[in-house]
Amino acid sequence: MKVLLATIAAAAVLFAGQASASQALAQKSGCLACHQIDKKVLGPSLKDVAAKYKGDASAEAKLIAKVKKGGSGVWGPMPMPANSPQVKDDDIKSIVKWILTL
Repeated sequence: MKVLLATIAAAAVLFAGQASASQALAQKSGCLACHQIDKKVLGPSLKDVAAKYKGDASAEAKLIAKVKKGGSGVWGPMPMPANSPQVKDDDIKSIVKWILTL
C-alpha cells in the first residue's frame, strides 16, 4: 500500500512539473497574452478549448495547425495570428498537449 501511494505521489509531482513547464512555455511563447487558463480574454480560455475538443481524436493535430497558421471564426470574429516560425513546432506541440489536459 505504501509503495502504491508513493508511486501515485511521484506521478502527481511529475505531472505537475510537466504542467508548470508547459504553462511557462505558453507564457514565454505569448499565448497567455490573449488566453488565460480559466477566463476569456481576447481569445477563449484554455479550459474552454480543452472542453470543446474533449474526446476528439483529431484535436491535437487540428490545434497544432491552428496555432501555427492562425485563423478566425471558431470562437468569434477576433483572429488568432500565426505563431510559426517564431514558436518552434515542438513547443507548439507541447503547449497543445498541455491545453488538452486542462
